Amino acid sequence: MKKHSPHSTFSMSKIYCSVFGHNYKISKRVTHHINEYTCSHCKEQITTNSNGKLEILTPKLKEINQALEFVHAKKQAKKRNQITQFQSAS
Repeated sequence: MKKHSPHSTFSMSKIYCSVFGHNYKISKRVTHHINEYTCSHCKEQITTNSNGKLEILTPKLKEINQALEFVHAKKQAKKRNQITQFQSAS
């Protein structure tokens, strides 16, 4: 009896990507310079690492990106608050 694992499935999209290359689209903007990308054919996910290179999105990198997104959003909110306080004081 054959056992099927999730990694042994035949997929035309994976063959297409292996022949012609991936077609990555931005799926999530983490910060201004870090993004998460998803291939429109095979749904492979990658992200930008600390050196600016593309790397496969692992659960650890996904967790790091969530933390970065939280810190970045908090910093942007603080920056916006300071700008509005400066404008109201003028």
